[in-house]
Amino acid sequence: MAPRPSIAAAGLLLLAGLAACGPVPVAQAERNCLDDARAADRPRAEVGLGVGTDGDRVVAMTGISMTVSSDYVVGRDPSDVFNRCVMRQSGQFPSRPLADQPGWRR
Repeated sequence: MAPRPSIAAAGLLLLAGLAACGPVPVAQAERNCLDDARAADRPRAEVGLGVGTDGDRVVAMTGISMTVSSDYVVGRDPSDVFNRCVMRQSGQFPSRPLADQPGWRR
């Protein structure tokens, strides 16, 4: 017969899983939400250029990626997107407005 985990061990795993879903500190939520605010401010684009070889020939490689958030499409204010995101993640208002956040540039 295979050993079964104890009820206490199963309970601890369940609590650990639930703790991961809980609110995060405001400072962490502010850092997490900067990307959402940036996405609401403007679309993002990336261009990649490179050279590769398969041993016999050299091949030029290119790539283009563009991301447009739904917040940008509907014209939401990046500050509002930021505030809502911080509230959703931490359950508290941001400690300072988006314009005063380190790393925010418009």
